[in-house]
Amino acid sequence: DGTGVELIFLEEIFLELRHPKIFLLFPRGVMAERWNSSYIAEGMALPQRISPPEKISMDWQQRRRAGAGLFNLGNTCYINAILQCLTYTPPLANYLLSYEHSLSCQQQGFCMMCTMEAHVRKVLCSSDSAVLPGAVLRDLKFIGEEFEYGRQENAYKFLRCTLDAMHRACLSCDLDVSSKETTIVHQIFRGFMKSRVTCLSCQAVVDSYKAFLDVSLDIKAASSLTTVLEDCVTPKRLDQKERFRCSKCKKKAAASKKVTVHRAPRVLTLCLERADQWTGTKISKFVEYPEYLDLRPYMSDTAGEPLLCSLYAIVVHSGDTCLEGHFLCYAKASNGLWYKLDDESVDNCDIHTVLGQQAYLLFYAR
Repeated sequence: DGTGVELIFLEEIFLELRHPKIFLLFPRGVMAERWNSSYIAEGMALPQRISPPEKISMDWQQRRRAGAGLFNLGNTCYINAILQCLTYTPPLANYLLSYEHSLSCQQQGFCMMCTMEAHVRKVLCSSDSAVLPGAVLRDLKFIGEEFEYGRQENAYKFLRCTLDAMHRACLSCDLDVSSKETTIVHQIFRGFMKSRVTCLSCQAVVDSYKAFLDVSLDIKAASSLTTVLEDCVTPKRLDQKERFRCSKCKKKAAASKKVTVHRAPRVLTLCLERADQWTGTKISKFVEYPEYLDLRPYMSDTAGEPLLCSLYAIVVHSGDTCLEGHFLCYAKASNGLWYKLDDESVDNCDIHTVLGQQAYLLFYAR
């Protein structure tokens, strides 16, 4: 159209733009690989929202102290840490405590949403100091086939499989494929990345988009979260193997690539990669992260008001190697206080203690 901007149409997963009949399709990526997706054609009905956005409340509907701890039945600390972080995710907990899912559940047999609904209610409303996440342990194979009871697993992997199972539990066979992308899980955790490739010969650009539920960050050379994010959005020259064919120049040309957050999720989940990608050894170092994170500098549109996110939970791995050790978490309860949640132990702590950890997973809420 003379603008020098090419919209790239690739396979799977849709991004609805402001114009009701314009859609960009973007490729399946690592962060979106577990999610069903499909194409939308012009003239199709817009998605029917399974969970209307107005039903998502980012503020706690009830205020109370921290709930119960979770018993460890042998190498189940990775399960406990993730369950506690999800329990203290305000929009998710509000939804689960409302009984909205179970009152209309159509699942036959195992349902991860019903399981989480019962679990969150038991943890937050129990008078016991610790409870057993029995239903989750019993149905571990339904959450992820790779999990074996009694074997140490990775908390990040369990988080992704749990969200996947919750997403699937919200689906029914009579929904069209586009409506299946509007579950409560997607509306809370899903965001969109924008990738812009610029031809260094003619300056033409190609934009593509990708959905994500979490972002994995390389911390090997980083001292802080902000420096990692700044590096992520800095344009990088594509090497010879990645050189692309410019449709304007009609030839392969040198190019640069810039990745930004196009649409921020309500809850941003960040994984600070603690395993060296070449040696597999654990990266045991402190990476500074803030209590309040402004996403605006990392957005496609950097103009406008700050887009503040507040830290509400972290997962920590202790141990010398990535193949063994112990997972625990810190979370902010609805009373605004921080707690250290280490299996059955629930202890008060302050924000300075939280910010001084070698964090593995960070949870921020807008």
